[in-house]
Amino acid sequence: MKRRSGVLLPITSLPSKYGIGCFSKEAYEFVDFLAEANQGLWQILPLGPTGYGDSPYQSFSTFAGNPYFIDLEALIEKGWLKKEDCEKVNWGNPAYVEYEVIYKNRFTLLKKAFKKSHITEDKEFQKYCKENAYWLDDYALYMAVKNAHGGAGWNTWEEDIRLRKKSAMKAAKEKYAEEIAFYQFQQYLFSTQWRALKKYANDKGIQIVGDIPIYVAYDSADTWAAPELFQLDDEGQPTAVAGCPPDSFAKTGQLWGNPLYRWDYHQETGFAWWMKRLAYCYDLYDIVRIDHFRGFDEYYSIPFGDMTAEFGHWEKGPGYEIFRVLKKQLGEKDIIAEDLGFLTPSVIKLVKKTGYPGMKILIFAFDHREPSNYLPYNYDKNCVVYTGTHDNDTVAGWLTVASRKDLAFARRFLRVKRNKDIPAAMIEAALGSVADTAVIPIQDYLELDNSARINVPSTLGTNWKWRLVKGQLTDELAERMAELTKVYNRNR
Repeated sequence: MKRRSGVLLPITSLPSKYGIGCFSKEAYEFVDFLAEANQGLWQILPLGPTGYGDSPYQSFSTFAGNPYFIDLEALIEKGWLKKEDCEKVNWGNPAYVEYEVIYKNRFTLLKKAFKKSHITEDKEFQKYCKENAYWLDDYALYMAVKNAHGGAGWNTWEEDIRLRKKSAMKAAKEKYAEEIAFYQFQQYLFSTQWRALKKYANDKGIQIVGDIPIYVAYDSADTWAAPELFQLDDEGQPTAVAGCPPDSFAKTGQLWGNPLYRWDYHQETGFAWWMKRLAYCYDLYDIVRIDHFRGFDEYYSIPFGDMTAEFGHWEKGPGYEIFRVLKKQLGEKDIIAEDLGFLTPSVIKLVKKTGYPGMKILIFAFDHREPSNYLPYNYDKNCVVYTGTHDNDTVAGWLTVASRKDLAFARRFLRVKRNKDIPAAMIEAALGSVADTAVIPIQDYLELDNSARINVPSTLGTNWKWRLVKGQLTDELAERMAELTKVYNRNR
């Protein structure tokens, strides 16, 4: 694998009009910026529709796309919306996503465009619905029924539709036919616009690194449509849920609440659902980062109903078998294994056996108390190095929370005298390392503080909001980034 570099930036963080980053001209301009900066990768976060908490890691579907990312300006050009329809909404602070505003206004505008479009008569739309029926039919029906119940989770619906009884399913499809078509319309627009953007990036020599959570949300079309895949009881309630045990970052652990897989069932079916899921991912992305990769080796099982993750236990996952099937059915694919956190020998062995590169986070490297595996001299070439990820402080933010001794160690290692020189030096340490791939969050190139942090795990209310504002990505920055790729032999 040749040496390469890229930038981490969520779609939400693009400086698009109308309140949130989307597949607009600003997305194409960002691709142009990456090309000028000689970057070969654009890493994004999961693209699925989000619900409570706005986390892309808790989506209503593992297959569907987020309708917030649909470019409204493209709908204005088609005559399906009027410019004044979009501009009369107060979208809030352009530097942060106001999700409540987005939720209350985006769907109203999309519904208006849907009614004007007469899309159900369009042959390309009909073709899309037919080709994607294996997931789209369930998703569109799920969202229609969910809306009819005021947004309530499927586990609270009436028993007949909750348990997908044949007569109830037939009646719901007839009753909510127009709403179902509306959700199909959203997915058609999402798919059409995303594929055009991806092609534009690929034509410029830039690959898209997608991100998929290992788990799906409990309140999702996936769980409702295929309960047999998950550890649920006869009423559809989880018997155990996912999370992480207590550690120095979270004293009571992390309680994610996702349903756990029935890995024995998946194995019996040849991992059929997983193969469909991953094949679909490679239709959307060039490279896939799998979040919480260690869950394939062992997963943490927390009794359903517990208020913390303190009393869970580890269970064996499917191990290498799922990747053996993947390689047999889909061939060798580019995968990044998110192998952060405490790693047991069996997890390390699994990652090595798959051949997939793991992740190295540079801000984790500078612990003055003991040598760290995240220091560049400990890297294997087959890894992806980041200064930080969406779950971490920005490097400039880290400077304000790191201990004096850790900062002193970082200055010595990076050969700088002042703390303010650390962000640029850390980027160079990543790019200059032996790691085949280096990905830098755009916030670190811009040396932004923690007001630009994307997510603080296990918290609600302030996450997934940060956005670029126009003028931050300059020609000078692109030139500096391009020069670094040449110096460290990471040309596209």
